[in-house]
Amino acid sequence: MPSINQPQQRSGVIMKNNALLNDPRHLYPAPPFPEQPQPAPGLAGKMDPSPDHGEESYRGSGKLKGRKALVTGGDSGIGRAAAIAFAREGADVAISYLSEEAPDAREVIALIEAEGRKAVALPGDIKEEDWCAELVEKAVSELGGLDILVVNAGRQQYREKIEELSTEDFDKTMKTNLYALHWIVKAAVPHMPAGSAVITTASIQAYQPSPILLDYATTKAGIVAYTKALAKQLIERGIRANVVAPGPVWTVLQPSGGQPDEKVENFGKDSDFGRPGQPVELAPVFVLLASQDASFINGEVYGVTGGKGVA
Repeated sequence: MPSINQPQQRSGVIMKNNALLNDPRHLYPAPPFPEQPQPAPGLAGKMDPSPDHGEESYRGSGKLKGRKALVTGGDSGIGRAAAIAFAREGADVAISYLSEEAPDAREVIALIEAEGRKAVALPGDIKEEDWCAELVEKAVSELGGLDILVVNAGRQQYREKIEELSTEDFDKTMKTNLYALHWIVKAAVPHMPAGSAVITTASIQAYQPSPILLDYATTKAGIVAYTKALAKQLIERGIRANVVAPGPVWTVLQPSGGQPDEKVENFGKDSDFGRPGQPVELAPVFVLLASQDASFINGEVYGVTGGKGVA
């Protein structure tokens, strides 16, 4: 019989010194996954298996008490995980999303309110510059200020060949992923006091681009460069700006045209963990970068890539 100091492996769980440790390879579902194509932008509520955004799993500790956050793409995926975590850490949260994503967004609003925090729903299309300015004004007005900005909403639609990537496609991806970033930050910064934080969402695609994601990868590289330059400007106002660069994460971007069906079936299989990440696994990074714990972190890229790195 092993001594108490020897690890005991049981169904992916390691017990040592009476502490329960979870093998990260087995924390969440691994491929193969069922076929599940959806029309863009898709709904997280229709995914199988359901992504973990922290609905039951994220526990807060008051790191963002009294803060006021705007999260774009807050209805599902990484944005949803950040919004839930922020609320559980004590922040009031506004989320922006497309009107087609309202069923997912209503769930997030309810989760924020369940924490006793103010929730603001902002449906609209961030490809429109006027709406980007309006959503910021509405967030500031209804939250009573703004000191955390997460620009996360993104468009990803794969195209096998360059001939299939139309100017219309390219334009939609650029406006969603890059133009909207600029429009929203430009509108938000004048409202943000010293001590505030801006967080953008890039991707491993900025560093290791896939051939079928020409436009998407280009925008993610642009987000890294934009945020690094922005960080140098904003620190002069006492505002920090940083980037989170995920690897394969189980979000509705994938089955709604972000990847071919056969790649969705095996999504995340080639990570070091043999599975994709779950949105909630990125939430602590967003909380860190938003909080005062990150007071000396600026212009950095935080990779959460399942071992693939961002260099």
